[in-house]
Amino acid sequence: MTLKLVLPLLALIAISSAAFVTAPVQPAIASSIRTIPTPTKKSAVKTIAEITFVEGEFDGVVIARSEAEWKKLLSPNAYYVLRKEGTERAYTGALTDNKKKGTYYCAACGLALFSSAAKYDSETGWPSFFEPIFKKNVTEKADNLLSEERIEVECARCGSHLGHVFDDGPEPTGLRYCMNSVALKFKESK
Repeated sequence: MTLKLVLPLLALIAISSAAFVTAPVQPAIASSIRTIPTPTKKSAVKTIAEITFVEGEFDGVVIARSEAEWKKLLSPNAYYVLRKEGTERAYTGALTDNKKKGTYYCAACGLALFSSAAKYDSETGWPSFFEPIFKKNVTEKADNLLSEERIEVECARCGSHLGHVFDDGPEPTGLRYCMNSVALKFKESK
């Protein structure tokens, strides 16, 4: 077995066991093992990739991954929303009431999408913005899945579903980018 196969197995064993064995570990392996907390009833273990936050305007380099790769990188809930165009329930997202100053990034690839300066309370139960950081960082396409035509918003870099845009927002744009919290990662300004 290779080290890449052994490490995930060791992590699973550590999570599922009630006690840890203090047997000596080979130095090469010990330096690459990270302690993973045992899940509690209140929280579940998530398989989420490390994200590199990408500032600025989208450079045109698209990220393409297989569905199997996305499943490994995202939590089940994030996969459902980002890759299967799902929607989280209203008022359940962690970022809906976030009032901190900072930037909202794509939870799948880390591309900068929205600024807290454009966030407002739309009273809809989802984080809402009146404009993206750069128009080029999001793509919009017709969504006819429901009885009404809506405009779906995707990350321009990885094609992940973020939410929808409506024309009932505040000035200066009159737009409401209604996003799923799980589709975004927030990084507070220092």
